[in-house]
Amino acid sequence: MSDKRIQPLPELLCPAGSPEALDAAIEGGADAVYLGGTTFNARMNAHNFGGDALRSAVLRAHSYGVKVYLTLNTLVGDREIPAALAASEEAANAGVDALIVADLGIASAIHRTFPTLELHASTQASSHNSFSAEKLKELGFSRIVIARETPAADLFESVKNSPLEVEMFIHGALCVSHSGQCLFSSLVGGRSGNRGECAQPCRL
Repeated sequence: MSDKRIQPLPELLCPAGSPEALDAAIEGGADAVYLGGTTFNARMNAHNFGGDALRSAVLRAHSYGVKVYLTLNTLVGDREIPAALAASEEAANAGVDALIVADLGIASAIHRTFPTLELHASTQASSHNSFSAEKLKELGFSRIVIARETPAADLFESVKNSPLEVEMFIHGALCVSHSGQCLFSSLVGGRSGNRGECAQPCRL
């Protein structure tokens, strides 16, 4: 009989860009879903959730034991900070399990204002190694979403050495540049990925 410890299965996290996608993720056996609010998320052209729709989505997911992570993963300007904090408060009041945040400044402000709200560092935060994870932990993060172009060998090292949970995409298109840092869409179509409107020219 082997004395090796049984490793827990990784969390299966699925996108839910609409109520229909949320239902499909739940029925498909997702452990958690990520979805966008009506502001500051990287998929502003998706259906997204706000107000009563967000509360209903969280209640539905939680009734099946599925966690809900809300994306607040665009860059935030100074004049937008009150609105970003208001969006965070709405998410907290709706009962989301964590916020996925890209802007480190707004993440620090969220952590000071809502210290019990869990923070995940979005792939747009460009965390590629355990040293960046250590700094992100100081800002209040509990998880990093590592860049999807990370080689397998580097991923193994990050998981082994990171003080935070490590999340990795296993679906979707690879960005031409580092995830979330590309200006291709804004240059060819006037739609900035950093502001949630990427036209995904990589897929073409």
